[in-house]
Amino acid sequence: MKRIAIIGSSGGNLFSQGGNNPKKLLGEVMTQANAANMRVSDISFVGATHSLDNIQSSTKASLYYLTEDDTLAATEQQSLNDTNELATQADEEIAKKIRNGEVDAMIVPSADPKRINKASLEAAAEKKIPIVGTGGTSMADIQHMGCNVVAVSGTTATTNRTRAISAITSLAKHFDIKYRPAVGKTEADGQDGQTRLRDRISIKSIMLASIPGFIAMALILALSQIPWLEPLEEVFDILVEALPVIVAVVAAKQVSGLDETGIVSGVVAGVLSVEAGIVGGIIGGILAGIFSGFALKKAFEWKIPGTTANIVAGGLSGLVAGLLIYYLLGPVALAAGEGLRDAIEWANDFNALLAGMLAGAVIWPALMFGVYHAAILPIILLEMEEVGMSFFGAVDMVGLVMVSAGITLANILSPVDKEGRTIATPGFLINMGFGTFVEAAYPFMFSRRLVMGTAIASATFGGLLVGIFGVRGTAYVPSVVAPFMSNTPVGFIVSMLGSMLLAMTLTLFINRITRRAMAND
Repeated sequence: MKRIAIIGSSGGNLFSQGGNNPKKLLGEVMTQANAANMRVSDISFVGATHSLDNIQSSTKASLYYLTEDDTLAATEQQSLNDTNELATQADEEIAKKIRNGEVDAMIVPSADPKRINKASLEAAAEKKIPIVGTGGTSMADIQHMGCNVVAVSGTTATTNRTRAISAITSLAKHFDIKYRPAVGKTEADGQDGQTRLRDRISIKSIMLASIPGFIAMALILALSQIPWLEPLEEVFDILVEALPVIVAVVAAKQVSGLDETGIVSGVVAGVLSVEAGIVGGIIGGILAGIFSGFALKKAFEWKIPGTTANIVAGGLSGLVAGLLIYYLLGPVALAAGEGLRDAIEWANDFNALLAGMLAGAVIWPALMFGVYHAAILPIILLEMEEVGMSFFGAVDMVGLVMVSAGITLANILSPVDKEGRTIATPGFLINMGFGTFVEAAYPFMFSRRLVMGTAIASATFGGLLVGIFGVRGTAYVPSVVAPFMSNTPVGFIVSMLGSMLLAMTLTLFINRITRRAMAND
């Protein structure tokens, strides 16, 4: 296993490109090194509170280093001069290791080859170990010292992750080591990042992360119904057009695993996918994420500078994906979204009561068996894209949120035991206050089958009411707000109260029977 030493600082231009977060910067390098079966064995990194291009009297710094168990640690903040003295001492220790053959390569971000890092770089020049790094002036000085510099990269338009991938790609190529970049959640985020591409393509995850954008649109729609706020209808139209961009950005970021670079590619692809709707945005974002990861890897393998590599991965990849949607796949994606919405409307036109009952009957089983987030949630967002509210969104609020609220309220009013009230109270408050956390009813549903039946029966009844009143709305908002974000506030209120009161009444009855049975035992 090749051993790597990291020396340098948070730098000048690097400071604004991720150097101001040394833990993240160093963590990304450690993650990518592990992915290449290399090990970061030594670190001497000065993390300052300001850019080193503009040192102020108030500038302080910490020295980042590795402990004996290879854990990243940092000294307390102190004056920059005092930290530099510590860094000089640490650098001399690294120089000894290099001469003893205990270091095989170096990564050098914004180093000081004339003073603080002079000892280790002189040793590296003697042993001719490979060096990769950033910083125009410092890297020129390092090359002038006779060091074996195998790759130099700029920092403009780069990120901590892409620079780490660039550095490890160059070293892996130098040592002829097979390397697949770690993307997604990495060691800096508490995970190893070794997820396969197909595992990062998750419609469920994309939709969940995009919900805030859809709720913002629904809120603006509700406000625009107030007479003196009618001009907000123009804002609503803008937000509707922005939805494909939102889902494209989320998709590209998750699939590429490249943070800001993935976000940029998603924005470019999403803007070109607007006319294809959110289905087109999702497809465009996924393609942008795939292209970004592939383009970045190839660019570094071909020794293209980091700035240019990021432009290719963030801009060109998003452009290619967006053009594919705009000219080729867009009409198909748009037709798919419209077809699904038409099918829902057809079902409601055919028999709204039956459609509501069926939706309510299946929504709890769909949630418990993992179908909700994979199928129903995307349908809700597809419906909301068209008119800002949804049939399934109303069933969600009525059949899940309010039923859970009814079950938990019953266990607050008359629990089987004291623990039941303790468990139920926070769940009831969250459901009513935020329109989420329906799982709060699970302890009662799973412990007593009759309560499980109550949940399904109450949701079915709630769905029936949704069908009767033709409600279109949304969940994920406070219960007191939800009716005013629907097409029929009165109908939504009746549907919500109907399912909650039925769930509460049946659960109270079940709890009473359960207590009697326990007393007889």
